[in-house]
Amino acid sequence: MNTAQDNIHQQMATLLLQWYAQNKRMLPFRTNSTPYRVWVSEIMLQQTRIAAAMDHYNRFMEQLPTVQDLADCPEEKLLKLWEGLGYYSRARNLQKAAKVMVEQYGGELPADYKALLSLPGIGEYTAGAIASISFGLPVAAVDGNVLRVFARLYDDHRDILRPDTKKAFTQRVLDCMPKDRPGDFNEALMDLGAMVCVPNGAPQCLACPLAEICQGFEKGTAIELPVKTPPKARKVQQMTVLLVQTPEGKYLLEKRPEEGLLAGLWQPLLLEGALTMEQAKQYLQSKGLEVSFSKEGASAKHIFSHIEWHMKSFCFRATDSEVNLPLVWADKTELEQEYSLPNAFKVYKRQMLKESIF
Repeated sequence: MNTAQDNIHQQMATLLLQWYAQNKRMLPFRTNSTPYRVWVSEIMLQQTRIAAAMDHYNRFMEQLPTVQDLADCPEEKLLKLWEGLGYYSRARNLQKAAKVMVEQYGGELPADYKALLSLPGIGEYTAGAIASISFGLPVAAVDGNVLRVFARLYDDHRDILRPDTKKAFTQRVLDCMPKDRPGDFNEALMDLGAMVCVPNGAPQCLACPLAEICQGFEKGTAIELPVKTPPKARKVQQMTVLLVQTPEGKYLLEKRPEEGLLAGLWQPLLLEGALTMEQAKQYLQSKGLEVSFSKEGASAKHIFSHIEWHMKSFCFRATDSEVNLPLVWADKTELEQEYSLPNAFKVYKRQMLKESIF
């Protein structure tokens, strides 16, 4: 091992934890850090910024304060609590895992890394975070933030998306981790990656507690790191949204299939392709709906990990016709309190919640 790596291993934990003691973010799942609260927060913060998640987190904890409450929650209520966070499979996996905990672990999270890893929706990072923060187990919690910090710290230009690179970096985390404070160490790394060694734009090296031992800072390469394979270009899909309202102010919703993208969630009628108004009207009539065209609605774009939806919309007036599942009529109260619409349709939900869409 060279002298630079020796310095990192010997000094990193002390420097990082001193900084963390003065700069840690005061978050609700830290001030009251039960294993359940840590678990829910870690799942909720996957693919979601803290600022966007906190209201959801607080509301979730008010409604479902225990593993048993989560296991017993009706799915529609659970999805409504999750509304706006996206990646709804996270919520479903939370509940699946909660049911396993009730059946096998007395309604508690198991204090064992491998047992945590076996639960639905819990991967290596989440299992490491729970095990170290809640149970003091000396295991790593390596996500994109940690990979970025360690790529810069060691001036390592390997592709961080490769499994062998992640394995090597995980060992480095363990080599630097103080075995008596694994949870604090992992949380300090999370905060450093979020606040100083940031992902977008230049890292704030002059404010970094690790600058004196950071090889990327010393060599001027920190801004180039980490190295990762560019993502594949997303496929663009043209979609048409149909906003259909009765004279009584009810809106037509449909439930998506139970498998696939946005599985089991509610949406306004959605058709593939950039339809004309006449094509849209013919589709509604084929469903037994008597409609008249009102106006063109808003356009919107929503980006998923692998595709982009480019959406146009048409507004129609309808008589209160008979419809069958997966179609329902929903008034504004039901739209706000009962039916969960994903973020892809937030523009259209706002439009439907006005006094009239016409």
